[in-house]
This record gives sequence, C-alpha cells and structure tokens, in this order.
Amino acid sequence: MTANVRLMLVDDHPLVRDGLRVRLSTVPGFEVVAEAADGASALLALDAAPPDVVLMDIGMRGMSGIELVHEFHERQPQVQVIMLTMHDQPQYVVEAFRQGARGYVLKDSPAQEIVAAIHAVMAGKRYYSAGVADALAAGAMPAPLLTQREKEVLTLIAEGLSSKEIATRLDLSVRTVETHRLNIKRKYEIEGSSALVKFAVERKWAGR
Repeated sequence: MTANVRLMLVDDHPLVRDGLRVRLSTVPGFEVVAEAADGASALLALDAAPPDVVLMDIGMRGMSGIELVHEFHERQPQVQVIMLTMHDQPQYVVEAFRQGARGYVLKDSPAQEIVAAIHAVMAGKRYYSAGVADALAAGAMPAPLLTQREKEVLTLIAEGLSSKEIATRLDLSVRTVETHRLNIKRKYEIEGSSALVKFAVERKWAGR
C-alpha cells in the first residue's frame, strides 16, 4: 500500500487553510498533517515532523514566503515546497525557484491543478500553473536555478570531495548533502554520479 503524501499548509488566512484542508482531504493518498499562519510557526512544525510537500503563500506577516522557502530548503532539502499565491509576476516566480521552491501555483487555480502540482513535485518535477506560464513570456521560463547551498555543494563536488567530506566541510549531515546532490541532478536532468562530477567540473571551469 502506497504511503500517504503528508502535507503542510502555510498561509496567514485561516479561511484559505480551511478551504485547502477540505479540498485536499478528499483526495485519496493525501493527508494534511500540519498548518501554520506564519514563518516561525511553520519552522517549528517543520523541525517537529517534516512533511513531504508544503503549500506556502508568499505574502505573510513577518517572514515572507520567499524567505521561508529558503529556510525550509536549508533545514530540510528533501521537503518539496509549492508556492500557492496570487502573485504572478515573473520576478516572484524566478526568486521562489532560486530559493528552493519546486512548484508555483496561483490561488485562483482549480483544485485539480493543485493536486497535479503535488503529484509533479513528488515525482521530482517542477510545476507551473497555467496562469504562471502565461505570465512568463514564451520561451522565458526560468532556467534551473541552484540555491546558495547547492552551489556550495556543487563547488566541492568539482573539487573531488565525497559526500562525507562535503558534510564535514559544510557542517551538514551526509543525508542532507545527498539530498542536495539529488536536487541538482533533478534540476539539470543529470543521470548518475559520474555525470554529476563532470557537470560540476565543467561548470567550475566555465565560471558559473
């Protein structure tokens, strides 16, 4: 039997969370396990029991969703974050993905699109809602973007360090380093460890 997809809802509007919980609870295999109205509460919930997927608003009191997704990605890089927001400006989309988001869906999207986004990120893909794709000019979809931590890991891979050595250098767990390696491979559709090393070395010499 397939395990449930464990979901966290992060939005400062209780009615939005209520509506999402009701809609998602009817989907077989989905389970809403945590909710938060602000960044501090969300981080506490993340540390207590990391979910599989987070649906996160951008505009919140205190810490913005863009800042929060960065914190989530640094602490638990295996957690997939989908931005669920009214902001369709390209700069928000690009920055959200730069900070570690895997999906971007507009709040006025139909429920089935939110479900599709969850399935997509769980399969290792990125997801843009139709409204976001329309907002971005044709051919202007953001290229894969690495977070600062992923860049650090990739640099050390290029230097020939193992995951254990990288973990020691960056004061991370080996599991976290392996998750960063996996995220890099997913973003650039790289198959295998040797191909990742080759990519890291080429990127280093190219100065990117």
